[in-house]
Amino acid sequence: MSSTSSVMRSEITQQPEALRRTFADLLPLRPELEALGRETKQVLFIARGSSDNAAVYGGYLLQAHTGRLATLGSPSIATSYGARLDLSGVLAVAISQSGRTEEIVETMRWAAECGARTVGITNGAGSPLATESDAALVTRAGDEIAVPATKTYTTQLAALAVLALGLGADLDPADLDRVPDAIEQSLAAPTDGLEEIVERMVAVQGAVVSGRGMAFSTALEASLKLKEACYLHAMGLSYADLLHGPMAVVDPRTPALLMASPSGPTLGGTVALAERARLAGAPVFGFGGGAELARVSDVNVPVPDLPEWVSPLQLIVPAQLLTEHLARRLGLDPDVPRGLNKVTQTS
Repeated sequence: MSSTSSVMRSEITQQPEALRRTFADLLPLRPELEALGRETKQVLFIARGSSDNAAVYGGYLLQAHTGRLATLGSPSIATSYGARLDLSGVLAVAISQSGRTEEIVETMRWAAECGARTVGITNGAGSPLATESDAALVTRAGDEIAVPATKTYTTQLAALAVLALGLGADLDPADLDRVPDAIEQSLAAPTDGLEEIVERMVAVQGAVVSGRGMAFSTALEASLKLKEACYLHAMGLSYADLLHGPMAVVDPRTPALLMASPSGPTLGGTVALAERARLAGAPVFGFGGGAELARVSDVNVPVPDLPEWVSPLQLIVPAQLLTEHLARRLGLDPDVPRGLNKVTQTS
């Protein structure tokens, strides 16, 4: 794959340095987050699009490792219904790449008026989300030109990892230092597996993308990338939800892209799902999952062995590369998908 094929491809390669800058800037803010944690008991995420997928990672991370209930908010409760809720004891975490999406900023303001403390996660220094929140986690992705989010998404995951540490997660901060090196290792790895998946997906119109737990966010984000840049009917599903009916669409014409950390409590279920998809005749393309998922995949794209809690930061990278290369193979411009803008305003 050419390293100069698109702006999106270039921005994918910038992620290791973007993560190093982001960790360096945000880790010193842990005491500020700890103070907010002492005032709150649960977390409400406010986000849309890729940022909402990042929030899914944050929800699993906080609930699994801080003992706090974390939920995804519905901005329309504030912006359309104008409901007043008692949000005392709630930490509202608003996530927006630009920090200027009106719906997200308005919902964060609403949460504060309802009694919540607020954290803004954004790549937009000086944006309303950064300046109006009680604590701002400003990521250091740099300018992102391509419409599909890549480095702004992974740096959001980085900010959420720092948030988890600030809210008392019993996890090793040194694990964060391993992430940029792991991504560099993946970017330098042979691309034979990805290229085979691209060729096998050129003629398909739909795909199922699945993961569970920490990796569910990766499945959702990979699905979104395939939809917006390749115009593919890609469904991002937890494998638990997939088994409750949508499994019926998995067939020889509908590949299953399965995302899993190299270790962790949900890996076994992902392997079982791969076996079931193969019985249905579907091509199975594994991303991560170590030797166990590779064994039951038609094609597997490995990732370095990182602890499960940080693995989603690297696991999305092969899916980004797949999206960029598949879009070009289909004759599409991954930098400027039709009908999309860099900042999306919703009401």
